[in-house]
This record gives sequence, structure tokens and C-alpha cells, in this order.
Amino acid sequence: MNKYLILTLLCFVYALSFAQQNIDKEKLLELYQSQRYAEAASYLSSIYPAETSDIKALQQIAYCNMMAGKLVDAEKNYLKINELSPNQLPVLFNLANINSRRGNNKNAINYLNDIIKIDTNNFNAYKRLADYADSLNLKIKYLKKANTINPTEADVAYDLALSYRKLEVFAPAYVVLKTAIAADTANFVLQQTLLPIANSLKKYSEVTAIGEKLLSNDKNPKVMVDVAKAYFYLKNYKKAIAFYKEIEAMDMQNESTLYFSALCYRELAAYDLAAKYAKLTITEGISRNTSAYYNLLGSIYEQNNQFNPAIAAFKKALSYELNKNSYYRLALLYDLKLKQQKNAITNYQLYLKRKDLDKDDQPSIDYVKSRLDELTKKK
Repeated sequence: MNKYLILTLLCFVYALSFAQQNIDKEKLLELYQSQRYAEAASYLSSIYPAETSDIKALQQIAYCNMMAGKLVDAEKNYLKINELSPNQLPVLFNLANINSRRGNNKNAINYLNDIIKIDTNNFNAYKRLADYADSLNLKIKYLKKANTINPTEADVAYDLALSYRKLEVFAPAYVVLKTAIAADTANFVLQQTLLPIANSLKKYSEVTAIGEKLLSNDKNPKVMVDVAKAYFYLKNYKKAIAFYKEIEAMDMQNESTLYFSALCYRELAAYDLAAKYAKLTITEGISRNTSAYYNLLGSIYEQNNQFNPAIAAFKKALSYELNKNSYYRLALLYDLKLKQQKNAITNYQLYLKRKDLDKDDQPSIDYVKSRLDELTKKK
């Protein structure tokens, strides 16, 4: 336990022992120091009657119950204190905290609102209310108020800037972060958060300057992405490509980084590489599940006896990924529904050539082979 907390507890112990002479203050202090809060709560409760109106005693019992995780008892204690002496901010905060820990966010919000009615400039209450906001605009409202009260507090500045960014409101986000960074110039989290926002505001030189310093401390791929993008817009394509290559070496590339790589190579007249990365961008931009989605669409059309749209959907699935399911469904459709023997044979054969067949497909494989035997005999 830190010295401040020990000193605070000592004050409470001596205040209690003054009010109640039969308290063993050494025992109580030892329970506090060893963080045996449940025992401390039981000990105090054994001395003070259940109907006590001694606020100092109730505060200590409530605190011990809360620290021991006995939230129901702690809430009862704090509610009694609130009845005896309403509108004490620490009591309301503790009630909000207890309700939050128990998942009763509605009650927690009510207690926090009670706090700001008493103290309209209570930073912590607005900060906590932002956590419970059910819309981005309401979250921003509370964070703005907290940030106005304390513009240098890093957590609120970070959350507010990210909230602004989600709304694509970049200028206020930039100001909020710059103010907080000025108060803590070594806060790398805030500086990293600033980079994409500064990029959106076309402050590219600032992005490269801050980003290079951050990268000298930690080769963070997210920072590299922002710095590379800034270098691209500064038309320093070779520098941008160097960062994109590092990102690729870390296997952290994505559709955006591949796209900008293609653009850089195009500007450098390295057209073969530009074409390569354009193709990689297209591949990366296609969901790995797209083929499965078209297969699903095809099966829906087929079940609704819409055979031509079904065939189109299965072929579309194959244009994204050559897979056994599409060939199998096409073969069955041509064979059993449309009686197109030649197309059925072609797709059955393509199905059997698939390398993604496994032991679970054996019943289907046996069926396809038997159908091929029948169909080829009819030719």
C-alpha cells in the first residue's frame, strides 16, 4: 500500500477509535495494511450496531466491503450514508462505481448525473459518462466537456480525437491532440493517433517528421503506413516504397498499402511492378468468402427453379475461386435439371480434378464417378 493510503487509513482508524473507545486500532490498521478488507468490515460491523448513524464508521465499513468485493453490502452502506448526508460526491462516485461493476449502467449513469448537477465542472463524472454514451454524438458531448475542463488529460484527448475521426471531423481532433501533446511531448500514443488525422488535413511534412521520430523508437507498422502515405503525397515515391516494402516484409500489407505501392511504382514508371501490385490490390480487396456467397445465391435460385440465374451465380463463384462446390452444383444442375449431358460431364470431370477434395467428399466422389459412367455410355 502506498504511503498516502496508509496515512489516510490511519486518520480514519484514529477518528473511529476516538468515537468508539473499544476499537482495537492496531488490529484494524493491521487488517488494512494486509488488505484483509472483508475481515475489517466484519470487525467494524461487530462493534457498531446495524442501525448506527455514525457516518465515519459507515464510510469505513462501506469502503472495506467494496474493496472486499462485497458489493451488495457496500451499496447498502453507501445508500445509508447518502440518506444521512445527501449529495457527498465521493459517496455518489462509489455508488456509481458499484453499480457499474454489477452491470447496472442505468443506475451508474443516474449517480453520475447527480454529481454533475452538484458540480457542473466535475471532470471525472463527464469522463465516466462518456463511457456509457449510447451514441457517438453523446459520447463526444461528454468528452468535449471533460476536455474543456482539462484539455491536457491524455485519455480524454485520445478518446475525443478518435470519436471526431469516426465522424471524419479532423480539424477539431487535430487541435485536441496538439494541445494534449504540448503538455506531454513524450506521449507516443497521442503522437501516433495524430498521424492519420494530420494526413487527412494534408499536413504531410508534419506526419513524416513525427512519424520518423516514432519509428526510431519502435518499428510500428501502423506508423509506417501513415508515414508512407505522407511521403506518397509529398511525391517522394522511393521513400514511400521503402516503407511499403518494410510493411510487406512484416506481412502487414493490406488493400490500401498494396494500392499505394501500385501508384508509387506507376509514378516511377516501373510498370511491371505497378501491374503486379494492382493485381495484388484486386485480390486483397476481394473477400475470401465471396465465392461461398455466390454459391449460396446459386443454391437459392436453384431451389426456386430459377436455373439460368443459378448457373450464372455458380460461374460467378468460380470467377473468384475455383472450388469443388461450384463445379459439383453446376454438374448436378446441368445433369438433373437441364439435361445438358455435355456440360454435366465437363463439370463432373472438373470436380474430380479438384485438389481440395478430402475424405468427407468420398460419397460425392463415388456418385460423380457413377454418373460419369452412365453419361458416357449414353454418348
